[in-house]
Amino acid sequence: MSVHFIDPPGLSRGSYSHVAVVTGGRTIHVSGQVSMDEQGRVVGTTFEAQAERVLENLKLALAAAGAELRHVVKMNTYVRDLTSTRVKAFREIRGRHFGEHKPASTLVGTPALVHEDLMIEVEVVAVVD
Repeated sequence: MSVHFIDPPGLSRGSYSHVAVVTGGRTIHVSGQVSMDEQGRVVGTTFEAQAERVLENLKLALAAAGAELRHVVKMNTYVRDLTSTRVKAFREIRGRHFGEHKPASTLVGTPALVHEDLMIEVEVVAVVD
């Protein structure tokens, strides 16, 4: 399996890659993860606390399929009531979890998620050998 991330000239540079090219491997699609524990209770009352829990839940979901965050090639993030403060906070938290790994990513502001107390949801696609 081969994964090649590309940031073509003429496009901005950021905390993500614009293109992920995958050849071979096993593809894993992870449903949107929110800040809930295994009993379905919302965890965290701040955006930062919920973002941390979401990434921990992603790690658990990926591990169940034999993958890690480093295998993520595409990430879609949905943030309720998106502000520049929340974008900055999420980039910082994502950076702590992903390190230098920068999958292709989309971040969308939305007025609501599945539960009124949820502030963020993240879904990913990962590829492993």
